[in-house]
Amino acid sequence: MFPPKRALLLAPLLLFVLACQVVSGMGLPTAAPSLQQFTSTISSLPTALPTFTPLPTYTSTPTDIPPTPTATATPTLVPTPSARQLRIFEKLWRTVRDTYLYADFNGLDWEAVGDEYRQRIKAGLTNDDFYAAMEEMIWRLGDDHSVFLRPEDASAESAEFAGENDYVGIGVLTTVVPERKRVTILVVFPDSPAERAGLQPHDSILAVNGEPLVDENGYHRNLLRGAENTVITLTVQTPGQGPRQVDVRRARVTGSVPVPYTVLTTPGGKGVGYILLVTFADETVDDQVEKALKDLTASAPLDGLILDNRQNGGGADEVARHVLGFFINGTQGYFVDRKDRRRAFNIVGSDINGSSKVPLVVMVGPATVSFGEIFSGVLRDAGRAYIIGETTEGNIELLWGYDFEDGSRAWIAHETFRPLNHPNENWEQSGIVPDLSIPVHWDEVTLETDPAIGAALEYLDGIE
Repeated sequence: MFPPKRALLLAPLLLFVLACQVVSGMGLPTAAPSLQQFTSTISSLPTALPTFTPLPTYTSTPTDIPPTPTATATPTLVPTPSARQLRIFEKLWRTVRDTYLYADFNGLDWEAVGDEYRQRIKAGLTNDDFYAAMEEMIWRLGDDHSVFLRPEDASAESAEFAGENDYVGIGVLTTVVPERKRVTILVVFPDSPAERAGLQPHDSILAVNGEPLVDENGYHRNLLRGAENTVITLTVQTPGQGPRQVDVRRARVTGSVPVPYTVLTTPGGKGVGYILLVTFADETVDDQVEKALKDLTASAPLDGLILDNRQNGGGADEVARHVLGFFINGTQGYFVDRKDRRRAFNIVGSDINGSSKVPLVVMVGPATVSFGEIFSGVLRDAGRAYIIGETTEGNIELLWGYDFEDGSRAWIAHETFRPLNHPNENWEQSGIVPDLSIPVHWDEVTLETDPAIGAALEYLDGIE
């Protein structure tokens, strides 16, 4: 059994860039290696780099089968499952061979891997076994980022990136805390059953109808989804309080992942904005951040701003780029492939009521991944932000997406990132190291009791 993977969101046309998404709980089972979350599109590729264009999307129409004569009743020939499986496999295997970021395939003999899976397919596999084999093959690359998605997961990914979540559940985005056998709420969807029941970010869900929500292996069990209008009893715990029972009626949940925000006050009386960013894998996030900045400054300018990236699993290049534009401008680094070809990471600035000059604190932690990491590191590299939290894991490969004839999709690590002002820093190895280290467990604090938030307010209090 190999561990679960997390992908990011999809962009529907030619070129996709992906960053990793580690949050779970949109009602999707988190134990399956095929689980995905989010992707991205690059809207400003330089025309000087035509070799960066990924393989095209393949159609399912066979071109090597002659038409059946109309004079007979013989049905049109169609490819057998193994024939289609082989086509998908060969295109996937060659894509990795020709484009994968690490030329040594992280120590794998990729030719031998190809021979192994080719023989398994020729010997006969069910569709389910075939998809499991492709997931496993990409997992063996060992970069903790590249992923193969089954058709149903690719379709769900597309809807999520478009901000078109549509499922029956309670309306929370959660993260698993396996060591304490719970899932903890990151955000609550507006007007959802969870909101109506009074659930809040940082609350933990321990059980559903008495059944633990996290199994003995630390995986999130899919108990929150179910039939519409059914009532479930949650065992919920708010930090600092004992467990309680909450009855929630499942309902249809739609819309975008929310971006919570509020105004906090420093010990010295300064007004500081707080924005929680849990993903860049929803194409509405940049618009929501713009609205948050306008609302936070509606009555008075901000004296500082806290961008909480501690649960940001990354997402789309385009979304991260647009949000960065509220705070910085210009080239901020380069994406680099295995042939050391560089592609500039250009940011177009768009000041929102002083956002390009307001003092910033960016908060990071082990759950800050991929474009969550790049976003945070770039703001410090540009001299715009002070970093508080814990060192990130270092997972900044950019993935390119490839669609196959059956609707499946692969995200393959294609580039890494080099910051503009400190190009020798390797964030893939070091992660983003905070200026001030304050470890915090999300499920053990609230916004009001969070020591890292308190330290951020004290830091911003001291800025003249």
